[in-house]
Amino acid sequence: MAFSEKNITRIIVKEAAKDWEKISETDVVVVGAGPAGLTAAHYLRDFGFDVVVFERRLSFGGGIGGGGMLFHKIVIEEEAKEIAEEFGMKLEEVESGLYAVDSAEFLAKLSYYAIESGAKVILGVTVDDVVFRPDPLRVSGVLVQWSAVQISGLHVDPLMIESKAVVDATGHDAEVISVAARKIPELDIFIHGEKSAYSEMSEKLVVEKTGKVAEGLYAAGMAVSAVHGLPRMGPIFGGMLLSGRKVAEQIMFDLKK
Repeated sequence: MAFSEKNITRIIVKEAAKDWEKISETDVVVVGAGPAGLTAAHYLRDFGFDVVVFERRLSFGGGIGGGGMLFHKIVIEEEAKEIAEEFGMKLEEVESGLYAVDSAEFLAKLSYYAIESGAKVILGVTVDDVVFRPDPLRVSGVLVQWSAVQISGLHVDPLMIESKAVVDATGHDAEVISVAARKIPELDIFIHGEKSAYSEMSEKLVVEKTGKVAEGLYAAGMAVSAVHGLPRMGPIFGGMLLSGRKVAEQIMFDLKK
């Protein structure tokens, strides 16, 4: 096999450019490749939508990889067992209604099923602003920048992605919704900030409160806690799976109306 370095560069640049041209306009942007974001991406693809997931790190999983204080296990409750098994996870019932699973398996299988369903996942990209339209008022996309550029502190203008829906699955700080609340006061969004831990209550309320924050903008996972002032839950992840599925279902309903 004969090739030179220029072939490698040309292939990478040309094929990446094809992807970026395609995702410049998509149905749904999911921000954050953690458990809620990956679950949402999987179900959104199952519902027939084009989906791109932007993750600021060079890895999947959000808070999954660390397990509980670096112990390699996490917990799933009975309500989310069906979703976990749909993703092929091996669950061990340790106490009534509570299941243990290896954090590495949980992370790997969520990532696999999201990608296998057809979601495009782009790593190393930060979403630092949103696109909006005033009449009617709605969020209609995001602004993206290489994470490395942000870390370096360079002033480089971002690129813009248009979408019909944006899901904030960025975790504890609800980063995308926080930006929208600060820069578009007409959206009338108030970020309460998450409370201290109350795991059982949080697992329930995060799922209940998952959904639309403003037209075109949705919260899933721990971002829901930040927006609505809910408790945190720690290394139990069933609520993240249920939240990801619920936000996908609401977007399906909203976009197909």
